[in-house]
Amino acid sequence: MSAFAAAMDALTADPNIGTDASYRAGGTGAPVLLRVVRSAPDRLGDAFGTSVIQASDVLTVAIAVLPAVVADDTFTLGADTLTVQHAERDAAGIAWRVFCRR
Repeated sequence: MSAFAAAMDALTADPNIGTDASYRAGGTGAPVLLRVVRSAPDRLGDAFGTSVIQASDVLTVAIAVLPAVVADDTFTLGADTLTVQHAERDAAGIAWRVFCRR
């Protein structure tokens, strides 16, 4: 295991950073229970020529735990169900950065 993979495991295991989630491919099927790191950065968008701040949800998920993520997959974190818009691998190939909508 690389140092980056060990760091990812430590982050998701930390109760102050990681959180429990369930993943469903295509939003259906049997759930896969896993730990993720959730962030909710605000994004600046445009609506009719006016700047609008939009909330977003970004999950960091270890690739070792979840080898594939595609649009329309879902993650459930507590009462929130997040639908994947797109996912990208980090430079080290250790984690997915998953962009979701609520």
